[in-house]
Amino acid sequence: MNKRSTFGARLFYSVISLFAIFTLVFVIYQFSRERSYKVALINAQLQAYNHAMYEGTLKNDQDSLSTDKTEIEQYIKTHNIEDLRITIITEDGNVIYDNNKTKESGFSNHLDRNEVKSALTNGSGYAINRQSATTGTNYFYSATHFPLHEVIIRSALPYNTSLITVLQADYSYLWFALAIFVALTFILLQFTRNLGATITKLRDFAVHAAKNEPLDKLSKERFPDDELGEISQNIVTIYENFLKSLDDKTRLKQQLTQNIAHELKTPVSSIQGYLETIINNPNIDTEKRAKFIERCYAQTERLAHLINDISILNRLDDNSTSLRENESINIAQMVKEIGNQVTLQLEKHNIRLNNLLPDPLIVNGNRSLLYSIFRNLTDNAIIYAGEGSIITIKCDTSNQEFYQFTFYDNGIGVPSEHLEKIFERFYRIDKGRSRAMGGTGLGLSIVKNAVLHHGGTITAHNQPGGGLAINFTIHKG
Repeated sequence: MNKRSTFGARLFYSVISLFAIFTLVFVIYQFSRERSYKVALINAQLQAYNHAMYEGTLKNDQDSLSTDKTEIEQYIKTHNIEDLRITIITEDGNVIYDNNKTKESGFSNHLDRNEVKSALTNGSGYAINRQSATTGTNYFYSATHFPLHEVIIRSALPYNTSLITVLQADYSYLWFALAIFVALTFILLQFTRNLGATITKLRDFAVHAAKNEPLDKLSKERFPDDELGEISQNIVTIYENFLKSLDDKTRLKQQLTQNIAHELKTPVSSIQGYLETIINNPNIDTEKRAKFIERCYAQTERLAHLINDISILNRLDDNSTSLRENESINIAQMVKEIGNQVTLQLEKHNIRLNNLLPDPLIVNGNRSLLYSIFRNLTDNAIIYAGEGSIITIKCDTSNQEFYQFTFYDNGIGVPSEHLEKIFERFYRIDKGRSRAMGGTGLGLSIVKNAVLHHGGTITAHNQPGGGLAINFTIHKG
């Protein structure tokens, strides 16, 4: 497998690159902003000097600025700024005074100078680090137009080391930005390292899970104490529980297979024994032959019930499409029909079925499963309630979503140690009695799963006065 950088490393380099670009742009912007501010400040000072000179040298009785060099130089000397160059230019670009050269005729026309053009257009202008064609020196120029006297006064400072230093940006904020960048880099490194470690563990988990390899080592490792770590730990826990459920399901299937084989073995052995007796004794008397055949038939009925119960449980486990086909069913009428079907068994054991369900009692559900609930509860009560018992079925309809059913008898009840297990498959309290009565050991398990299928819950408890009570709910649908 090709070596590649981790997610954490890729995230770190991506974010730190973006932050570095942002920091660089910020520094460049700050440099430009500070330089512009200082340029504007120097230009404002030179503009102020231009205006002061204009006011100080203008003759009140003349219409033009005095060109008396003695008076101008006296003003410059009085208001001295070191190395300041002063130039006076007419609107047509001719230089009428420059304190760095006394022979004005030696100047070229200045209309092409940027600061002059800007002053004529906007009233003022400046130029930075432009070389003078006259002196060969670079200057910071600031020009001001005075239209009343049709002149432009231009002051200039040499663009030398002193001015460059003044215009130079303050580097203190640069060091501050660099310190912040280093601090954030460290924080981001720690964050991406932890994030990368978590994702690496998740990747290892996914690799192990894909190969169905043991997760013992990974499950013992601690993820970081954050949201992603919590989610990761939950994923591993869910997968472990899933594996355990698969193991439990496999064990249950193995146990179910063994139980089915055991349950099938008894009736099959009985049928085989009776038939062998008939076959090996062709002269057996008619009465005994009929008795053996009758017993064989009883065992085939038991097999049929067992196979039917197993089929129902398999469909419940697989959530069969046929079990999702619902219809409106009158439970009261269904229980009444079940009572008619078990009349002989009830009379045989002197048991009375007391149906207190309101009629009609409509449920939108699966007819086969709903029938299995009430038929299996009735059969179970007949087997275990005892002679002369009363079986009662009632329903609380006050809840808007669920019917609350209570199915109870006044028989001998169930020993407390068996209560939690009576809904397990093939669990019998009295195995001999249950088999003798034709029970398969799957009835209450079917009841529980059918109730769950209809969105309900089910519990069992012994009544204080004796007998078993089973409470369960069924969604009205």
